[in-house]
Amino acid sequence: MKTPFITKKQAEEIIKKYPTPFHLYDEKGIRENARKLNKAFSWNKGFKEYFAVKATPNPYILKILQEEGCGVDCSSLTELMLSDACGFKKHDIMFSSNVTPEEDMKLAKERGAIINLDDFTHIQWLDELCGTPETICCRFNPGGHFEIENQIMDNPGEAKYGFTKDQLFDGYKLLMEKGAKNFGIHAFLASNTTTNDYYPNLARILFKLAVDLKNETGANIKFINLSGGVGVNYLPEGPQNDILAIGDGVRKAFEDILVPNGMGDIAIFTELGRFMLAPYGHLVTKVLHEKHTYKEYIGVDACAADLMRPAMYGAYHHITVLGKENDPWDYKYDITGGLCENNDKFAIDRMMPKIKIDDILVIHDSGAHGYSLGYNYNGKLRSAEILLKEDGGNQLIRRAETPKDYFATFDFTDIF
Repeated sequence: MKTPFITKKQAEEIIKKYPTPFHLYDEKGIRENARKLNKAFSWNKGFKEYFAVKATPNPYILKILQEEGCGVDCSSLTELMLSDACGFKKHDIMFSSNVTPEEDMKLAKERGAIINLDDFTHIQWLDELCGTPETICCRFNPGGHFEIENQIMDNPGEAKYGFTKDQLFDGYKLLMEKGAKNFGIHAFLASNTTTNDYYPNLARILFKLAVDLKNETGANIKFINLSGGVGVNYLPEGPQNDILAIGDGVRKAFEDILVPNGMGDIAIFTELGRFMLAPYGHLVTKVLHEKHTYKEYIGVDACAADLMRPAMYGAYHHITVLGKENDPWDYKYDITGGLCENNDKFAIDRMMPKIKIDDILVIHDSGAHGYSLGYNYNGKLRSAEILLKEDGGNQLIRRAETPKDYFATFDFTDIF
């Protein structure tokens, strides 16, 4: 069973200042998790986590991770601007994008970020646009299915990202002709895995590829980026990833493949988002209404505009009724928001304790791809983000939107 990192009393104190709904983040949990990740890869002297900004694009969260030694993975102009404002500089930034606008790429080059090219045709385009940097990375897509022990984890062949193997070899050679001196390899082959074998298996693929690339092209490979894919189990029961075991599995692959080939100085990078933040975020919401028709409905003041994953993917997010953690779970409900969309449901036919109006619900694991996937359909305004500090206090780290914010893009007219 998942346990909230906040009590009913704490929630009530916060709600006195900031009305529901709001996203709440656990500073203590975030810091402890970042330290555990760094410990897991401490055997690699060049290791660095590049947090995926798209997962939780908040400067206060980025500063916490920066203090724990993390860099950032950006994929757009505004993510680059946000990271720059937080003080991330040069190779503390990875820029991994696709279908990239010119202004985004120019800013990445200007800021000295490590550019991770998504496509062979981008090599010439980048060179003509702003010049080829000395250090550069290319994204690899092996095609087909990615399997672990005959279990299909994902289907890279259907993904829009990355170079084929032949393109990668040709790309390295072309980049060297254009002045590149230091190279990285990047790949993302499966999403939100909950097996300790994903990173070690991916590492073996990329380590063997690195050896072949060095032998055939002579490229100076400085780092291998395992990207994201290590996820969390959203269900209340079942396995969670053991990052210490994962790090050790990558170490064994490193020692088996890279060290014997004289490549033991290669740095290992990761680009985790969900693993870093999801369990350390709650969407806190209050019950507004009950409805008794063909089903039992509980209507809350949050909606899919605050957390889209259940509506978009049918994703499971565990829900706790604060103060009723030990009550019998003997009522069946749909937990719904107020959008004019029937898929605006956080839970369907979910067994819960008896729920009443004004109860406070915690929707778990919303710390990544929660607020960041929000939107304004039905004129819904985005909620606040609040940090639960290590000392037990709380801090507003993004205010809730107001109607003025919603209408701000009409600033060219006098209608409003």
